[in-house]
Parts: sequence; structure tokens; C-alpha cells
Amino acid sequence: MIGLNKSDTDPNMLSPLVLAYIGDAVFELLVRERILKNEAVNKLNRKASGIVKASSQSKMYDVLLPILDERELSVLKRGRNAKSNTKAKNQSIIDYRRATGVEALFGYVYLNGDMQRLMLLFEKCIEVVNESQKK
Repeated sequence: MIGLNKSDTDPNMLSPLVLAYIGDAVFELLVRERILKNEAVNKLNRKASGIVKASSQSKMYDVLLPILDERELSVLKRGRNAKSNTKAKNQSIIDYRRATGVEALFGYVYLNGDMQRLMLLFEKCIEVVNESQKK
């Protein structure tokens, strides 16, 4: 489980792209912890990449919508609507923006220190991955 280094930074005062910046790292670490096995690192990296790519996170966006409170929904949408100077390789702009929203949400919840909520949201996201792997 990732540790929480609670800072004096108020997540409500951060831009959605800054929240997405930390949220990307938090989400990636949660994924890596989830898939951790005694396998070759390149195999683990391929598994993690399949989960954290924008198209996968875009699908997670829809699953998260109905379970978010008003503030979390606002962060998700602000992240989605944030204008970034970059675009993910081989991803649509829609998927990329929705993924940025998911990452902003994870950054926001993490910086608020609510690890229980963070893990609940992460489990919902993993359900999306598990469902797509069944198909």
C-alpha cells in the first residue's frame, strides 16, 4: 500500500493538470502493486501499460461517474476539460482527456488523504480491466 505523505498543499487549490500529474503516479503505483508477481520486469511493464493507457482509463471514467460525490465529480470534469499541451501517443483526444480526468480524481483523493476512498475507486477501475479481459 502506498504511504501518504500529507503535505500542507490544499488539493482544492491545485490545477486539474497538477492533480493529474500526481494522480498518474498514484494510479501507476497502485497498478504495479496489484500485478506484482515474480515475473520478468518487461512482462510486468506490458501488463501495467495495458491498464494505465488512456483508452483503458477512459473506460474507467464511465464506471466512476455514478459513485462520485459532487466535489469528486467536479474534479473529474475539470481534469477532463483541462487544456494540456501534450497528447498521448496513439490515443484519441477524447480518451486522453477522460484519462486526465481520472488521473486528476486520483490525485485529488490521494492528496486529501482518504486512502479508503482511493482504494474503493481503484477497485472500481480494476473491475473495468477484469471485464475487458474476459471478452
